[in-house]
Amino acid sequence: MAAPALVALAHGSRDPRSAATVKALVEEVRRMRPDLRIEHAFLDLAKPSFTTTVDKLVRAGFDEIVVVPLLLTEAYHAKVDVPEAVAEAMSRHAGLQIRATSVLGLESSFLDVLDIRMREALKESRVRELDALVLASAGSSDPLANQSVARLARLWGARHKLPVTAAFASAAPPATGEAVRAFRTQGRRHIAVASLFLAPGLLPDRAAELALEAGAVAVSKPLGAHPEVARTILARYAVGAVELVPV
Repeated sequence: MAAPALVALAHGSRDPRSAATVKALVEEVRRMRPDLRIEHAFLDLAKPSFTTTVDKLVRAGFDEIVVVPLLLTEAYHAKVDVPEAVAEAMSRHAGLQIRATSVLGLESSFLDVLDIRMREALKESRVRELDALVLASAGSSDPLANQSVARLARLWGARHKLPVTAAFASAAPPATGEAVRAFRTQGRRHIAVASLFLAPGLLPDRAAELALEAGAVAVSKPLGAHPEVARTILARYAVGAVELVPV
């Protein structure tokens, strides 16, 4: 009996860099588990769509699929868009079982990836001194999602013994530029911004632009196709695959 297929489901973006990053991340997952059938798909704005990917897997003989949402917070897309997409797919294929796992979330292990990306940015900008950090994420109308980013920011700040503020690219204050300026009014001049985004796109670009305009000395790249993110995808898949086993 074949193991359930894994679909890494991203939101999607018109920016081709986003789709390329998701594809590279899935390739990293495949390298770790060459025994699994692993595909990627998008909810919107990019191809392949979730519908197309599910149909392809069904044609290949799979009747069990584990969907891992490539989302960092439990907000609207996780609570509404993903369940609706899963329900629609199951309604079109009799006997098909699809289990959507928890989102990637904000694992404490992602702090290691943030540190790597930040060191890369500091080296590129030739920065050797920091006195404050900003953790920039997409932002949500869901306050619980924003609070989860703020908690991760506090953990990150404690790790480096530096003040840290969470900032958001949309839906909630402060924006990255506001966060940087707030630190500068306190007399801090060496402020770096970490991009808590999975992949490049409009929001990360805007967050970086505002931060640099406000005087940030460096802005890191998004998490990207790092092995730690790939391992988290497989950890979510393992839980979902167990949940598909009949009791």
